[in-house]
Amino acid sequence: MGRVSGKVAIVTGAARGMGAAFARQLVEEGAKVMLTDVLDQEGEATAAVLGSNTRFLHHDVTKEEEWKRIVSKTEAAFGPVSVLVNNAGILAYCPIETLEEADYRRIIDANQVSVFLGMKSVLPSMRRAGGGSIINISSIAGLIGVPNALGYTASKFAVRGMSKSAAIELAPHNIRVNSIHPGSIRTPMASGSESAGAAVTPAARIGEPDEVASVMLMLASDESLFSTGAEFVVDGGYSCR
Repeated sequence: MGRVSGKVAIVTGAARGMGAAFARQLVEEGAKVMLTDVLDQEGEATAAVLGSNTRFLHHDVTKEEEWKRIVSKTEAAFGPVSVLVNNAGILAYCPIETLEEADYRRIIDANQVSVFLGMKSVLPSMRRAGGGSIINISSIAGLIGVPNALGYTASKFAVRGMSKSAAIELAPHNIRVNSIHPGSIRTPMASGSESAGAAVTPAARIGEPDEVASVMLMLASDESLFSTGAEFVVDGGYSCR
């Protein structure tokens, strides 16, 4: 028996990087997983590698109707959803003075509104499952200020706060909500910043996707039944500075 045997999960932004690592560890430990992303070719390839306990669907996480479709198709394929990993998002740097309103709103939609829509859309299915675990991927930018990243920082602080509010509201339904706060992690989205990330991290290196995934897996499993509304930091000590 795996650590998440019998669980059904949705992982957004799962085509590559941390999302793919999340999906792989869930599958390896017994879950059935719906991978979603806008990167169709990479998403299909990742699902094919992971095997018959996965499916891939194209998914714009900023659209409520898309979320309803994803939940419905996941239930049809695997049964009621018991794990949601809100991982999809974008990283953007820009000085405040030159940050356009449209770009700010695009970041908020992708990183914050998507989390709201995911939590809202999955609740009926999780209640049918008898409860579950929602894991919202924030960032160290949800704990400390990051210059030239106003929209990103705002969105990731919001994810942290939303997780706490939802944890209180959903506890009576046996649904836990936690946030994970990665630092510099070796992913395609962070490509090119590895040396800079390592230089400012006390651990003197950047993290690997599997190191974040191992925390996600613990939160998805019944090993963390008394953990809700909490932040789990995976940053090599960066936020201690």
